[in-house]
Formats: sequence, structure tokens, C-alpha cells
Amino acid sequence: MKNRVTVPLLISGSLLGSMLLAGCGDTTTREVAAAPLASSSPAQSSPAAVDDGFVASGPLIVEHQVDVAAQRDGVVSAISAEPGTQVKQGQVLGRFDDRQISADVEAARAKTLSTEADLKNWQAEAKVVQSDFERAQKMWESNIISQQQLDHARYQAESDRWDVQRVQQLLVNAQQAQRSLELELEKTLITAPFSGIVARRYVRAGQQVAKGDRLFWVTAEAPLRVRFTLPEKFLGRMKKGARFALTTPDLPDEKHTVRVIEISPVVDPASGTIEVLAELTGNRGELRPGMSSTILIPNPR
Repeated sequence: MKNRVTVPLLISGSLLGSMLLAGCGDTTTREVAAAPLASSSPAQSSPAAVDDGFVASGPLIVEHQVDVAAQRDGVVSAISAEPGTQVKQGQVLGRFDDRQISADVEAARAKTLSTEADLKNWQAEAKVVQSDFERAQKMWESNIISQQQLDHARYQAESDRWDVQRVQQLLVNAQQAQRSLELELEKTLITAPFSGIVARRYVRAGQQVAKGDRLFWVTAEAPLRVRFTLPEKFLGRMKKGARFALTTPDLPDEKHTVRVIEISPVVDPASGTIEVLAELTGNRGELRPGMSSTILIPNPR
């Protein structure tokens, strides 16, 4: 009876071991098959080898593209440009409520004018006193007045000269205060930093903003450029001024040419590539900043 019990147990143990081994073998096979998938998917901007060379890709960019930020705290009182508006450098995009600062500027200008008039008055007074001193000196030389009277005329002339210098400094201070307020008044105008197009508006009329808050996004429309990478074997062979064909997936019928304007002098050790900047030549057609593009680079010879 004992032998009948033992044999089935041994067989069951062997079957269980075989099943476990088979299960482990299946798991290993699945892991090995999945590994290549995890290590694929190269970066979009990496060059891809083709028969005639390499196809590089990158978005079209412009050099001038910036968020226009508030230069002071305030309330936006008016909006003068909406997204899509073509603007010139210095054109007003909007403005802050400037009533208080305008009043302060007018007060500063009035103080400057008053100080200027005060200075002219002291300068005229100083001339009169200097003339009195010169006359007193001649009278003293002729023994008409005493030394004490001459000294009194001299001290009066010196006092007036110091008063003129004092008021001159007051005028400088008044002018600087006025200029400072005028600069603050200029900051109430939101202007385009360069010619281009308003791509985005972040604020609305009546909104309270703080210094540094984004107000508008302004971008130039030209010249269009593209930055891409190439294998390091192109270093020393890629030259400035070289021209290549550029296409875009969204506009397959448009053919354009770019000219190399900048080549990185170093190789990125992580990717073994060099960076190249090229600029669109000729008419841009329907191309716009931000569009993806591809450039065919022939193999170096």
C-alpha cells in the first residue's frame, strides 16, 4: 500500500517541476522579444540615413520671438492689438491706466520750471552783488570805504555764488525726478519690441497685472530658419553658404531652399552629432514659424 501512494506523488512532483520550468522558459522568451521595442524610437530631430545621404528634420524658427511682459504694476486700460495683427516696431499693443502717473509727471515738470526760474533769479542776484563787490573794491583802493565794508561786500558775493550752486543742484534733482516719472509713464504703453505679428494675447482690458506678467506674444515672420543635427562625419565638410532642399509634410507641393549660416564647431559627445543652422532663401510661400520641415543632406565626399 505504501508503494502505491509513493509512486503517484513522485510523478506529480515531476510533472509540477516540468510545468514550472516550461513557465520560466516562456517568460524568458517574452522578455527577450520585448527588449528591442523599449530601446527603439529615435528622437524626431535625429538624421535618418537614406541612399543619397541623410534626411534631417526640425521646426521652422525665427530669431525674434518673445513674450512682451509688463514693466510695471497696473491695470490694463486698453487693448490695441489682437492675435493676427501685423505690427511695426514700437507700435502700441495696449496701455495701462496712466492717470496717476500723468499727474505726477505734470507736477514734476512744474517743479522743474519753478526751479529753473528760481535759478535765473539767483544768477541775476549774484551778478548784482558781484558788481557791488567790484565797486566796493575800487572804493577801498581809493580809501573811500573801510576794510570792514569791503569784506562785507566780498562775503555777500560769495554767499550768492553758493546760493546759485545750491539752486543749480536743486534743478538737477528736479530734472532727474521728472525724467524718472516720464520713464514710468512710458512703461504704461505696451509696445511691440520688433516688427512682426501678434501671435497670442494673455490679458484683457480692466485686468490687474504685476510687473513681469506676460501680456502679448509677438513673433517675427522672417527670416525663417531651421536648426538640425548631422553625424559628426560632416564636421569639416559642411560649409557655410551650402544650399539644400527643404520640404514640409503639410505643404508637399512647395519646394524651398535653405542656406547654411552657422555650424557648431564641436561634436555632441552624447549623440555624436553636430548642430547646423540654415536660413530660408527666396519666397517663403505658405511656410510659417513652427512648421515641421525636412532637409535632404547629400553624403559628404
